[in-house]
Formats: sequence, structure tokens, C-alpha cells
Amino acid sequence: MLFDNHLSHTLHPTRRHLLGAGGALAMGGLLPTLASAQAAWPAKSIRFVVPFAPGGSSEIVARSTAAELSKTLGQSVYVDNKPGAAGNIAMGEVARAEDQHTLILGHIGTLAVNPFIFDKLPYDANKDFKPVSLLAKVPSLYVVHPDVPAKNLKEFIAYVKKNPGKFSYGSAGNGSAGHLAFEYLKMTADIFMLHVPYRGTGPMMTDLLSGRLDAASVGAAAMLPFIKSGKVRCIATGSAKRLPQLPDVATVAEQGFPGFEMTQWYGMLAPANLAPAHLDKLAAETAKAVKAPASLERLNGDAAEAIGGTPAQFAQFIAAEQERWKKVLLRAKVKPD
Repeated sequence: MLFDNHLSHTLHPTRRHLLGAGGALAMGGLLPTLASAQAAWPAKSIRFVVPFAPGGSSEIVARSTAAELSKTLGQSVYVDNKPGAAGNIAMGEVARAEDQHTLILGHIGTLAVNPFIFDKLPYDANKDFKPVSLLAKVPSLYVVHPDVPAKNLKEFIAYVKKNPGKFSYGSAGNGSAGHLAFEYLKMTADIFMLHVPYRGTGPMMTDLLSGRLDAASVGAAAMLPFIKSGKVRCIATGSAKRLPQLPDVATVAEQGFPGFEMTQWYGMLAPANLAPAHLDKLAAETAKAVKAPASLERLNGDAAEAIGGTPAQFAQFIAAEQERWKKVLLRAKVKPD
């Protein structure tokens, strides 16, 4: 019996041994499959959410980047505008996305302003997202309706001070880049103007062009066509130096406020759950996309500066901007609607 038992044990491997061997074979076959699945990302179209209405600088930067990524990622990248609540609705939605194919356009407002003016947000700017790449910087332009009797910033400031409470400026909403830019100018120049918030740059521009608003600060990319056609007058640029597209328009700094600079910026963010391998691939392709010839031509033509860069560099930039604008926001007492 002992012999039989021993022979049985010798000739018939145990179930555990069989499972061990089979498991090893199965894992051996599975690893290449997993690697292939990762390498195949993206497996479907990528939704690139823009948390603002169409018509602003965000639209130009997002569509330019999406067009180039569609060529290199092997899947289409399409822009989906989701405006509302100063970008908070879209940011909250994307923060919870789990499909590995949803991205969002990060912005000075949603990342460096909203965390300090809202008591409660549906997202955590620093924990719910992974920075991918800083895409572009867009100089803020200070413009007025042609009926405003001011040819430059000095004349505008003097006119506003002589007529307190009679002028209004519009923005894409409370906490938007345009709101921030004009409040920064008001604080620097010690002037008062009524702020009229809109739900996006497009609706605000409609009222500015019709004369229902007196002034605004808008990204150069969206504003240049209207300046060139004479529908609005640019009285100053927020850039550190004059723009090649507007060589006759002096900067705010040149017109009596040394050191003044105001630029909008846009970057790509992914939900925090995006797989590291996917993030690495996306970041590399995005940094190249904004520097592609077609993208540069589009961005430079609209006075936007293509940046690119790594996720770590973008994360450091966001942290520095948060520190910078926190002080301005507290001093200006900017609050949401």
C-alpha cells in the first residue's frame, strides 16, 4: 500500500502543482497581452473638455492642440465645450472620469483662482488631476469700444477718474482670466469700474462690440481680428514687451506702471487615475504637438506663445501661480457670484 501510495504520488502531480505550472504558463501568456494593451492606448477617441463657452482663447489653444494629437495618437481628439460656474462644472466632471480617455484644459481661473474664491469646489485642483503639459500663454489685451474717447491707457485712466461709476467692463465670468486681469489693472491704477460677468467670452464680446460694455480684457488670440477690423480699440497690452502683431500699442508697464504683466495660460490635465504609462505617452506627444509647425503657425498668428514641457514643470508652474494670485485675490476681495 505504501508502494502504491508512493507510486501514485510520483506518477500523478498534485492539483497544486498543476495549478502552479498552469498559472505560470497563464501569466507568461498574459504579460505580453497586458503590455500590448498599454501600448495600444488610446483605444478610442479622446474627449478634450474645455470648461468655457466657444469663442475665446481657450478654443484656439485647445483645437490647435487636439488637431495635432489626432495625427500622432492614432485616435481622434475632439474638443467638448462644457461652460458653467467658472469652469467648476467641467472640472468636477472630469475629476471623476474613469474611462482613461477624458482630458481637460487647465486654466489660470480653474487652477489658480477658483481654489481661493469659492468656499467649496467639486474638485481639488492639486489632488484630482495629473498635470500633463503647459500648452500656451496668451497675453491679455485691454480694449475699449470705439465710442470711448481714449486712445491709450493713460487717457482711459484719466477719463474714468473724471467720470467715476459711469463705466463698465465685462468678463467671461467671476474668477475668469479677464476678470482677474481687469481687477489687477484697477488695483494698480486706482480706478473704479463696474464688473459685468458673463457665461463665457463669446457672450461678453457680443455686448462689447455692440457698445453695451465700455471695456474688457481678453486674450490676444481671440481679440486680434476685432482690433484689426476696428470694432474695438486696444489701449494697452499686458505682455512684458510689445507684440509684433500690435507694434504701435504700448504695454501697461510702458504707460506708467513698471513691472506690470498679465498673461492667461492654458495647460492639459488628466484625471488623477490616468495610468502612468498613458500619462507618459500623452505628455510626450502633447509637448511635441504644441511645437508642431501647423500649431506654431496658428498660435503665433494669434499672439499665443507655445510652451510645452513636462508634467513636473507644469506642476511647479501651477504651484507658483497659485501662490502669486492668492495674494492678489485676497487683496482685491474677488468673490464668485
